[in-house]
Amino acid sequence: MSMQQKLGTSWNEIYGRARGAAPEAFGSDRLANHIGGVWKFVGETKPHAVSIDGSLIPGPPRVDHDTAVLAVDQAKLQHVAWSQVPLDERQRRVHHAVTLLREHRDTIALLLMWEIGKPWRIACADVDRCVDGVDWYLGEIERQMQGRTPLQGPISNIASWNYPLSVLVHAELVQLLAGNAVIAKTPSQGGFHALTLSHALMARAGLPVTLLSGVGGELSDALISSTQLGALAFVGGRSNGRKAASMLADLRRRHILEQEGLNAWGIWNFSQWSLLAGHVKKGFEYAKQRCTAYPRYVIQRQLLPDFLAMYTEVVGSLNFGNPFAVESADDPFQDFDFGPVISQNKATDLQARYDEAIRIGGIPLICGDLMAGKFIDGQDTSAYVAPACVLNPPSNWSLHHSEPFGPLDSIVLVDTESELLAAMNVSNGALVASIATDDSSLAQRLRPDVQSFKFGVNAPRSRGDRAEVFGGRGASWRGAFVGGDLLIDSVTDGDRPLFGNFPNGSQYPPDI
Repeated sequence: MSMQQKLGTSWNEIYGRARGAAPEAFGSDRLANHIGGVWKFVGETKPHAVSIDGSLIPGPPRVDHDTAVLAVDQAKLQHVAWSQVPLDERQRRVHHAVTLLREHRDTIALLLMWEIGKPWRIACADVDRCVDGVDWYLGEIERQMQGRTPLQGPISNIASWNYPLSVLVHAELVQLLAGNAVIAKTPSQGGFHALTLSHALMARAGLPVTLLSGVGGELSDALISSTQLGALAFVGGRSNGRKAASMLADLRRRHILEQEGLNAWGIWNFSQWSLLAGHVKKGFEYAKQRCTAYPRYVIQRQLLPDFLAMYTEVVGSLNFGNPFAVESADDPFQDFDFGPVISQNKATDLQARYDEAIRIGGIPLICGDLMAGKFIDGQDTSAYVAPACVLNPPSNWSLHHSEPFGPLDSIVLVDTESELLAAMNVSNGALVASIATDDSSLAQRLRPDVQSFKFGVNAPRSRGDRAEVFGGRGASWRGAFVGGDLLIDSVTDGDRPLFGNFPNGSQYPPDI
């Protein structure tokens, strides 16, 4: 089918909208960093290839180590002043920032589509979850701050590229509400334009925000181990998380390190296939590029035929392609389940991991066919990956213990409950896991031994932005737990116990 670019969605048009909304932060061909309350056009900018079609846009303005150190010093001064601002004034300014983010929601969503390949519906949801979540804290903060005080320094936020608003900006706004100045590092793989516009609006509301771009290794001394910081909030992979944790080990500084785990569905004595089909389809949103995606299915052997009948139908129903592709230029956006993965390199890696699994003995159930996608005529499709699935990949597969972070699923067949449990726990801890079963007693037996923080029965689990606690087990998390009251506790000091996964032993809230 011949597809066209939706009218009014070229990069130059969207960049022009962002520049019109925040000219102080967007130059004619580059972005600024926000340091000490001022937008500064400093740092080296290089062209950045976007995954939707390989075209080039301005990359992040990467500052050097000395500039980052200066920015942290100035953020500490902002923190001292902000921590003395009365709570009602902090509420007023954060509410103003939320109002501005809602006002410019469509422009931010369009930037997310271009930068990280989110389809329109999913990009809008990223912004909406951010502002709706902060609204909840605005209504609860007076109770939550009773007996609590801000930390002794600004909070450094380092997050992955996949959810710039609903994870990173959301966390910053709550940290600000609790009386802390914040520092954010833009992810190098994408999201820096959306974050620049968001932080311009936050700064316009009078909030003490610092926004920096740079190479992680060069800025780590400033953004992780500086004595000026009050805490580190990190979202990313285990490798970088371990490096951050090792730097913090001797500093005894507050930290929240969210790392990935291999989240799994266990399926045993189950018959509700239409129910599971809905969960599986929704699970493909954004090509499973999120920390709470479920890429592994651990299935009772005798249920494989029924599972495959459901699964193949779901995969055949998925709608994916270029987020801006429409049949006629003035049509509304397609309701895509996903667009590209984050880069051509990631797409190449996923294909290589699939080929490896088959080469060493895995069974190719679904091979992935881009012909099912919807693309603009002549566009580069090298960053797109169609859904693929491997049955019984050997234990020496490079993804046996790790999440693919893309639409590459695996199925492991088991014959006993103990095998089911072992296969679900293969990655030394996960953020979420679920069991699909008609036997409620099975779920009760397995729950204490499934090494995931959240556990679902016939339903997936998610991160959650409001009252629900979020954390991890094993190597999927280090430091304070977050969500609801515990998110406020994690970024403030007071008499209440601080729950989390700490080196000196784990403490869990009563309901975990």
